[in-house]
Amino acid sequence: MKFVEILEGAKVFPGEYILHVPTNQVVLCGAFSPDSGDIRAMARGKMFSDKIVNFKKISMSKEERTKSRKSQRCGSCKKK
Repeated sequence: MKFVEILEGAKVFPGEYILHVPTNQVVLCGAFSPDSGDIRAMARGKMFSDKIVNFKKISMSKEERTKSRKSQRCGSCKKK
């Protein structure tokens, strides 16, 4: 997993998980407004707004995405 700077011209979509660098938390993007230079995000159930430079996009390889989807399930959800 790599964290990529959000440069000018890049897009961040609502519903995408991004890293908030000052708090070192993965947050959910709520709104991306490059005109005002802000991103609204949700962390710990609360919305906040901060500058774009304080966020980084999360970049995962194809193998990492596949591995993260194949997590263990509890015993009651086994496929038959």
